[in-house]
Amino acid sequence: MEYATLGNSGVEVSEVGFGAWVVGTDWWGDRTHEDAIDMVQHALEEDVTFFDTGDVYGHGDSEEIIGEALAEHREEVTVSTKIGYDFYNNPQAGHGELPKKVTPEWVHTAVDRSLDRLGMDHVELLMLHNANVDEVDEDVLEALDELREEGKVEAIGWALGPSIGWLAEGDAAVANEFDALQTVFNLFEQTPGQHFIDTIREQNADTSILARVPHSSGLLNEQVTPKTEFEADDHRAHRPTEWYETGFEKLETLRFLERDGERTMGQAAIQWLLYHDEVASVTPTFRTNADIDEWAGAPDTPPLSDEEYERVQDLYADNFGIDRDDGMDALRSSVGGADLEETGMKSAGD
Repeated sequence: MEYATLGNSGVEVSEVGFGAWVVGTDWWGDRTHEDAIDMVQHALEEDVTFFDTGDVYGHGDSEEIIGEALAEHREEVTVSTKIGYDFYNNPQAGHGELPKKVTPEWVHTAVDRSLDRLGMDHVELLMLHNANVDEVDEDVLEALDELREEGKVEAIGWALGPSIGWLAEGDAAVANEFDALQTVFNLFEQTPGQHFIDTIREQNADTSILARVPHSSGLLNEQVTPKTEFEADDHRAHRPTEWYETGFEKLETLRFLERDGERTMGQAAIQWLLYHDEVASVTPTFRTNADIDEWAGAPDTPPLSDEEYERVQDLYADNFGIDRDDGMDALRSSVGGADLEETGMKSAGD
């Protein structure tokens, strides 16, 4: 395992992190409390030291599990949590998005509640969870600074979503010198990740990228195949059928990344992300200890060569040789598409 620092915060993260959404909800399959604790501790045994949770994951359950599992290892790990949803006064309706709440008072209240569930006096990283750009005003930024001054938070981040758009939010995070910016980023979904990397370079900024969904909902780790039938509560079922059908074809053009068995496709997908210096950590969705063993070992496999990277980018520029709609050409935008215009992308509904 290798390690990186978030921005200039001094906070260190393992290049492969543990996305704790999976242990706080049943959206990726059922597991017992004991199984969830075991997964977290197994990840630590495999040198994963960055654990990324959120208050809304299981309405606090994920934070409690992370806190319990890491209680005896607090000095060894970097813990991140997210705030920004009011799940306390609103029931969860399936996979629907809950009402968001981002005010200075709520920032302080939500963090205190998260720390209580984690059983910790601070977290290394706090991220605003899917906050709209117009919600993060000077008063909210001041509240985040206050948390740092109080020692409850060491670094600040902005987690984008719930879809793969939201360029205005990411650009605002860079402009406001956030330490971390979390976004969907993978071989098949390079926008807006590449855009943010370009922005960071152009502005000579210190913001680090945290890449989520690195395996494109199961395609790049080959846990989704043409024979896969999703359970009703599997979160990956939200992808259109066309996405998977074209994805299977795209995958075959990338077989050269496996290097005759030197790395799996799942490991290669992580190494492609780590090729970018701005990417500090990748948070795959671990569903089993076997996943942890494989993907935590990705940094120990051969890194992508310049030639391999350029070959991937040539394929991506040509849509991997596929000339039909994959059902995912519209990106969600919180500002009506204005943030997407210069990129040539479409906003949702266009």
